[in-house]
Amino acid sequence: MVSVENSIKVALLQLLPENSLEGNLNKGIDYCRRAKKMGADIALFPEMWSCGYNIPESIDELNKLAITSNSSFVLCFQSLAKELNMAIGITFLEKHKSGFRNTICLIDRLGEAVLTYAKVHTCDFGDERVLTSGNDFFVANLNTNTGIVKIGAMICYDREFPESARILMLKGAEIILVPNACPMEINRLSQLRARAYENMVGIATTNYPKGKPDCNGHSSAFDCIAYRPGEADSRDTLIVEAGEAEGIFIADFPLDEIREYRKREVHGNAYRHPKKYGLLINEAINEPFIRNDYKK
Repeated sequence: MVSVENSIKVALLQLLPENSLEGNLNKGIDYCRRAKKMGADIALFPEMWSCGYNIPESIDELNKLAITSNSSFVLCFQSLAKELNMAIGITFLEKHKSGFRNTICLIDRLGEAVLTYAKVHTCDFGDERVLTSGNDFFVANLNTNTGIVKIGAMICYDREFPESARILMLKGAEIILVPNACPMEINRLSQLRARAYENMVGIATTNYPKGKPDCNGHSSAFDCIAYRPGEADSRDTLIVEAGEAEGIFIADFPLDEIREYRKREVHGNAYRHPKKYGLLINEAINEPFIRNDYKK
């Protein structure tokens, strides 16, 4: 079997939010410190942790809740990441020149923001209709204690579009971080399992626990390794699935084994035929998929 000595541990911070930005800051700091003691290389928050995924319809209320990517809230987590020598994926309702965005900022262990991603597939059929979507997907070279790891990010509803994880794979992602805020049931977990399998990438998802409206925990991680040399059958790629309760759940990705697997298996970008996929970039939408609330 391939050596699995080189791994990366992602702490899934499945937490109930407080009732204020300061409360979420303080609780977030506390749980990052706990994650570090558990050996985490990355601590990942659920979706829009700064406001507990609270999206008011009023622009005035949005202005009060939203923060910039260089706000004191984000800067505190940058200082904390440097202090702890641990990367942090902090999520927030972002005040941006283009509007209000659903954003994750990945901070490396040196305290530098190496990736800032705004959710591309906003839920325009719900509360997120007041938000502005991002316009691209990004991959960062994350400096960890065991070397550089290529990390990408997508957020919640992004997982329902195969293109999200596919683009991140094509940009070199080895692990994809997925902040989440919705009920994680068998079909959504199956989507994440599929995104990991078909792209040969690790996927780590942090959700809010039961007690947060419309959420139920079940944060999860998939390592993408469906087949191991010497084993006759395929294996379940799930490496951790939380229950409904609040807590920290460690996803230990066997990085060396994932890299060896990607060199030999048939998925990802190994046998694609991109020239035959032209219809995928056609923007026409026909019945039965026309929705009046769709925003480009």
